[in-house]
Formats: sequence, C-alpha cells, structure tokens
Amino acid sequence: MTIEVKVIADSINSGGERITTMQLKYPRFIHSEFMTHRVFSRSASSSRAIPVSKMLRAVWHEPAAPVYWGSNKPGMQAGAELRPFRRLAAKVLWKASGRAMCGVVWVMSKMGLHKQVSNRLLEPWQHIHVVVTSTEWQNFFDLRCHPDAQPEFQELAKQMRLMRNISTPRKLEDHDWHLPYIDCLERERLSTHEAIQVSAARCCRVSYLNHEGRTSTLEQDVARYESLVNAVPPHMSPVEHQAMALPGLAYANFRGWASHRWLLEESVGYRMDRGPQTS
Repeated sequence: MTIEVKVIADSINSGGERITTMQLKYPRFIHSEFMTHRVFSRSASSSRAIPVSKMLRAVWHEPAAPVYWGSNKPGMQAGAELRPFRRLAAKVLWKASGRAMCGVVWVMSKMGLHKQVSNRLLEPWQHIHVVVTSTEWQNFFDLRCHPDAQPEFQELAKQMRLMRNISTPRKLEDHDWHLPYIDCLERERLSTHEAIQVSAARCCRVSYLNHEGRTSTLEQDVARYESLVNAVPPHMSPVEHQAMALPGLAYANFRGWASHRWLLEESVGYRMDRGPQTS
C-alpha cells in the first residue's frame, strides 16, 4: 500500500492567511471518511473514467491494503496486531482476494460491460488520487493524526501535516491568484484567465498530464475547462482550487481567499443549473 502526499501550491496573502493545495494518493477505502471534512475543496480520480485494463494492472501489482492488521474487539479501534503467522496469512488472503476479483472484472469487461460498473468491484483494493485545497487544516490534523483515527488515515494525515509544515508559502499581493499546477514560467507566459483554465483542467485530471500520459496542450486544457463550466449542469469542483487573495473575509469554505467557483457563481448572469448566461 502506498500513501503519497505532494504540495502542489502554497500561498499566503497580505493578511497572513494561507491556502495550500496538495496532491494525495491513498487507499480508496478511507475516502468516504476524508469526504466528511467539509472545509476542503476536493477533486478526485473516478472509477468511471479509468480504463479497466489500467485498473486491473494497479490492483494486481499494487493493491491498496491496511497498514495495521489489528485483532478484533468491540468498538471502532482494533486491538493488538495479529501474531506474525496470522498477520502474514491475512495479508496473503487480502492480496489473493483482490487478484480473484481482477479475474471476475476481466471476464465482465470481455462480455462488454462498461467500466463504470465493473470497476466498482475493484474499489476495496484501489488507490485514489485526490487534489485538496483548504485554508483551514488544524481541526483535520487534530482529528486524523489522533491515535483513535483509522491507522491508514493517521498515516495520510501525518504525511499531510509534515508536508505542509516543511513547505514555504509563496507571498501573493491582494487580487493575485493561487494556481495549482501552474509553475513560474507558465505564470509569465499565460494570461491570468488562461492560467486559471489550465489549472482547473489539471486539477480535474489530478495531474499535469492528460489521460494518455502526455503533457497537455493549452488547447486541450482550455477545452477541458470549457467542458466543465459550460456543461449542463456544470461540473464545478475543479474550479474551487484556484483562488484570489482577498484578505480578511470568508468566501464559502475559504478564509482570505475567494475561489474561482465562488467568483463565477456570484457574478451576474451565472446560474449553477445552466452555466454562463448571455443577454
């Protein structure tokens, strides 16, 4: 099992309010608990979008698995870890069950079943890739770095806390933009609007790369952005990660920063159910 945490963008405004975006990889079986933290803006990889062949390779070679094989007892927390032989047997059974399900899913795919159905059977052994942005982190760290949290979640939260603590935020002036996946050269080369579009497209994919594994072009990223905000209804979570520095006030779930989504929804002529409106 692999848990990976990377700081993608880290910014602080003139009022000392900090916003951080991280790229995460963790077992999908803790994702529902991660989703309970409502101050976060999140975009995640979807089982419906990933080809069956790619999902099968991932589960076969690198399945998500527990980090702590605790013994059964009443309550939410496990007891002491199983003895070595039983722990090894549990690990073997976990991996074998994932590979057995790979066989079931492979047969279903050959029958012509769509990946949005067959891939769901692989979710207990999947990793999920997530982009998360927030200005409020302390409550999350207090809860999830705690010994009572599930061990896999503890490991994720501790890595997130460490990476944020060692990161140095970039100082931005009022009305400057926090732009995940946009490097310094792109900030100079692209207009602000283009940089926002490219950032949103990459947050949607949770990667600098396109779905073919190549670096995306400006045209591809702009097209992806347009397909998000102009859809009926629009898909807005990827445009929550880009944020303008506006110190001193709260804007939706951010403090001192207004997300691109918030600005779009508050602008005249925009409706969530129909996208941008023209007069």
